[in-house]
Amino acid sequence: MAKRKRKKKKQRKLWWLVIPVLLLVVAAIGYVWYRSQRIETAKFIRYPAFGIDIPENYEIHGIDVSKYQSYIDWKSVKQMEVKDVKIGFAFMKATEGLGNVDKQFRRNWKKAGEAKMTRGAYHFFIASKSGKAQARNFISTVKLQPGDLPPVLDIEHLYGVKPEKMKQEIREWLRIVEDHYGVRPIIYTYVSFYSSYLAGEFDSYPLWVAHYLEKNKPRIKQPWIIWQHSEKGRVNGIAHAVDFNVFNGDSSDFKDLLIK
Repeated sequence: MAKRKRKKKKQRKLWWLVIPVLLLVVAAIGYVWYRSQRIETAKFIRYPAFGIDIPENYEIHGIDVSKYQSYIDWKSVKQMEVKDVKIGFAFMKATEGLGNVDKQFRRNWKKAGEAKMTRGAYHFFIASKSGKAQARNFISTVKLQPGDLPPVLDIEHLYGVKPEKMKQEIREWLRIVEDHYGVRPIIYTYVSFYSSYLAGEFDSYPLWVAHYLEKNKPRIKQPWIIWQHSEKGRVNGIAHAVDFNVFNGDSSDFKDLLIK
């Protein structure tokens, strides 16, 4: 009898070990199913319009995305058109800081290319880190081709460093990236940040400016080529809100901007 009791105790201990493993397996299967459902769901999202006010008198509209938009059905993005407004270009986050690569970048880059979407890549700049090392991170990740948009440097914060130090690292990034790709990079930032820290120092670079308080143009005197006017747009094939942009020019100007 004592042996039988010990055997039953061992069996109960074994079950206590097996049950957590089984629960983990079930959870993993459920997670994989959930992810697959999200991917498929994105393909069938339809909006009667883009969900935002679209600035008038601009011919070319675009979006910018990152991992926060999750899986994107780029064919649906390309095909969506509302009252002659369609998505003509897409920028996607590629890298950040010294070694971070956006987890959706490679998929976005590949799938957007397959959908024949005009695409561009940007680097999120960490002002407290080496501009040279950050440039190498971007270059090792992004392979630009003719027809792609120029590389973009996204600058939004000082990260506790003095403005002169930040500007020194920015210059290094811009120099290395321009030398590598043979094209002048675009600078992305907010109106207030540009006015406070960049105006007068980087005016020769094409400017992509973010400003959400005006309906027909950003509140800035500096010439700009792209305006990010909303962060709450909706597009077929994207399950989350997305940034919307307009290009400041016609189709001929836009073609001239692309890498040759």
